[in-house]
Amino acid sequence: MSEATRTGERLPLSGVVIAKNEADRIGRCVDSLAAICAEVVVLDSGSTDATAAVAQAAGARVEQQPWLGFAAQKNAAIARASQPWVLLLDADEWLGDGAAANLRELFAKAKVESAEVWRLQRRTHFLGTVFNHGGWGNEAVERLFRPDLRYLPADVHEKLDLRDRRVGTARVRIEHDTARSLAEYHAKLARYAQLWAQQKHSAGRRAGVLAAPLHAAANWTKNYLLRGGFLDGGTAFAYHACHARYVFAKYRALRGLSCG
Repeated sequence: MSEATRTGERLPLSGVVIAKNEADRIGRCVDSLAAICAEVVVLDSGSTDATAAVAQAAGARVEQQPWLGFAAQKNAAIARASQPWVLLLDADEWLGDGAAANLRELFAKAKVESAEVWRLQRRTHFLGTVFNHGGWGNEAVERLFRPDLRYLPADVHEKLDLRDRRVGTARVRIEHDTARSLAEYHAKLARYAQLWAQQKHSAGRRAGVLAAPLHAAANWTKNYLLRGGFLDGGTAFAYHACHARYVFAKYRALRGLSCG
């Protein structure tokens, strides 16, 4: 076991975050990264609130970049990392209890070197409820990786380019507080639906007349019923309803573009 692992020193990690107008939650995110990472970089895209000041006070280096889109903005942030490994979080995420210890264990005896990308475990919080079912309690996300990796071009739901990369899974928890309010979440998903539809249409995808209701019904059945989303209580009903509605909206938008 390395000396850094034993003594609790920071690991060779660049914590990377993109942000805009996240003053109310960027501190929690940066605090969790600063406890374990050799550096934390926040790439801000013109916040008009105290995002930059809060992030700096929590220990981050803040740089500015006008918005490029989700994938390109994250790639620009990754390019600013100086450490051998990148740990990327969104501003509404933070490392959960035990994550630092599990990361230290991963880096002990160079175990981390057995892969170039590591999938971490993300758990969703929604309006005060923590989800443990429905596919949202233990979602695998590629967030620990070598700094030469980049996200594939995408307007929304961006993904790392994993071609020819060794991918491992680590017991490191990310917590995700996905919405400040139900109205905000509806608006966010509406934007994502339009971006998704435009992206898929540009790639040549089309949607038939039954695509929206069938995909929405499948989403509800899979996550709320079969995966046990209902076990998370009443708030989960609202959350899964939002997502079924989102699926309906994105296929309806794609259908509209297909017929246009």
